[in-house]
Amino acid sequence: MSLKVKDVMVKEVITIDENATLKEAAKVMNKFEIGCLIAVKKGKAMGILTERDLLKRVIAEARDVTKTRVKDVMSSPLVVIEPDVDLEEAVKLMFQMKIKKLPVVDGKRLVGLVSLTDIARFQPQIIRILKQLALRQAAPKSMKKVIDYYIV
Repeated sequence: MSLKVKDVMVKEVITIDENATLKEAAKVMNKFEIGCLIAVKKGKAMGILTERDLLKRVIAEARDVTKTRVKDVMSSPLVVIEPDVDLEEAVKLMFQMKIKKLPVVDGKRLVGLVSLTDIARFQPQIIRILKQLALRQAAPKSMKKVIDYYIV
C-alpha cells in the first residue's frame, strides 16, 4: 500500500491576495510562523511566495516592501499536484521542477500543501527514493540542504 499526497499534506494552507504588499505578506508569514504563502486572485491560486523569493527578489534587490506587491516577486506559474497522486510521483515532480513545496489542488480548488521536508520526515520509502535520485543526479541546489540533513 503506497502513501498518497493527501496522507502527508498540510490541509490548512495560508493564502494572501496577490495584490498585497510584501510587508503585509511578511507579517502573515511571521504570524503563522510559516515559510510560504499561496498567492490568490479572486480565490484562485496564482503563485507561491517563499522565504527564498523574499531573499532573492526583494532583499537582494533592495525593493521597497511597502510598495512591491506579492505578484511582482512570487513564483509563477504555480506547479501543483493532486491529492491522490503517489508520494513518489510528488518527489519526482519536485526534483524535476527544482522546488520544495507543492500546492495540492482537487480540480481547481486548493486543498493542501506538501513540502519536501514533510515527505522526508514521514516516509522511509520516499527517503530511499530520494537517495537513489540523489545518487543518479546532483540534487537541485534548492533541495540540497534538506536532502543532506534528512536523507544522506
